[in-house]
Amino acid sequence: MVRVTFSLPEATVQELKRTARRLGIAQSHVVRDSIAEYSARTDRLPERERLRMLDVIRRWKRNPGSRREGTVESEIEEVRAARRLSSRRRSEP
Repeated sequence: MVRVTFSLPEATVQELKRTARRLGIAQSHVVRDSIAEYSARTDRLPERERLRMLDVIRRWKRNPGSRREGTVESEIEEVRAARRLSSRRRSEP
């Protein structure tokens, strides 16, 4: 483990000590658990952004694409072929 030093407000330190004492674990464990929990929450989209993205998906479903599936598939294959060719050029000596 790596040792670090932080400056925290007195009220935060007292809360850390109370929490560690109440749970019967080390203060460092409370800090590790808190950071892990906070990190997991920040990986999720905020509700507002989630709703916006769902709205975009709903609009896509109501307005299907204007091009035929065969046209789209051939364009995708062209892109894939160009990427394969590009990666071969970069890997050649």
